[in-house]
Amino acid sequence: MAVFNRKLMWVHGAFTVLTIVAFGMLTLVFHGEMLRGDRAALGLALFIGAYWALRVAVDFFYYDHADWPKGRGLVAGHILLNLLFVYLAATNLAIVVWKVWAY
Repeated sequence: MAVFNRKLMWVHGAFTVLTIVAFGMLTLVFHGEMLRGDRAALGLALFIGAYWALRVAVDFFYYDHADWPKGRGLVAGHILLNLLFVYLAATNLAIVVWKVWAY
């Protein structure tokens, strides 16, 4: 069973990394469309913003922080990653709100 769990986590991790890289690439490619307020680009921005907002919510409300690795560097890294996730959620959702309210 341990081998299956390891394989499952590798596949899950690979798909997560692929999703994050795709978010970055799509944001770079469709940056202009997002700023223009194109519907498809705003849909993408809404999905990316919701993804990161839910990621932060899961970290805050679901995970037990006592289970996180100890050490100043690891705690600082956890805080910085969550700040990055909040930034990604806020910027993507802000562009959607800005463009929807502009119309």
